[in-house]
Formats: sequence, structure tokens, C-alpha cells
Amino acid sequence: MPITESDLPGVGKKFEIELGDGEMVVVIHNTGKREVFRRPDSDADSEKVFEFGDDLARKIGSIIEGAYFQPVEPDTQETTLPGGILLEWYELPPGSPLVGETLESADIGNRTGLAVVAIQRGEEVIDSPGAETTLREGDTLIGVGTPENCEAFEEILTG
Repeated sequence: MPITESDLPGVGKKFEIELGDGEMVVVIHNTGKREVFRRPDSDADSEKVFEFGDDLARKIGSIIEGAYFQPVEPDTQETTLPGGILLEWYELPPGSPLVGETLESADIGNRTGLAVVAIQRGEEVIDSPGAETTLREGDTLIGVGTPENCEAFEEILTG
């Protein structure tokens, strides 16, 4: 699935994504507006499918990214951010030495380099959890870090 990125001077950026049955074109305007177009093939005219404001586009993007629901096992799906940084989901298993610890006492960032950016607890999502947040069995920690940071965290996750 090749993706082509190009500048649109005075407008923003355009991303063309080849699909099995045509192309999708996403235009991100400097104003924050996003437009999504569909093209049956590269020679055809584009047809606008959606238009979103900045806030709605970011919300939809986080849903698609998996911030609200992760449909596959984390070890079978990696999300790589620019610069080779990984966005990973980790469920705290029963008996994990992290259960009952606060983020401060677990000292995950200093011990592993992984930054915990959110915690999913049942239906609740705790974004930017504070140092006083206590980790519970079954919590899903959403972490950002290098592959080495993620590997180091996986080692302390189960003890």
C-alpha cells in the first residue's frame, strides 16, 4: 500500500494512498480542515467522500489508531510513529509486579524509557495519567518509546 506525500503550497499537504480498488486522497489544510477523496483509478477524477474539522479528524484518527479499542493482540500489531518510535498496548496480567504500584513508584520512565501516555481501564480511558495513578490488574497501558524501551518494559511487566 504505497503512500505518496506532496506539498500543496498555500493549502497544506496531500497524501495519496493506493488501495486494491483505486486510490484514497487525503488533503490536510493549513487551517486544520481535512478532506478525504476517493478515486477509482489514478486517471479518474477524485470524488469527495468526507470533510472534517481539526478536532473531529483527530478524534476519528485516534479511534482508527486504536486508542479507544485495540482489536488485535499488541504483539501481533505494531504502530510505528515517525522516527521509529513505537506506540504499544500492554495489559497488566494477574500477578504483575506493577499491579498496586503508582506510576511514580513503578518508575517506568526512568527504568525503561517508556512513556505511559494513557491507561484504558474497562470503558474508561485515562489520558496523560498522573504520577499518583495506581495501576490495576487488567489495565491496558498505552506506551510510547523506542523498540529497546518497549523490550525493557516487557521485562518488568511480568517480573
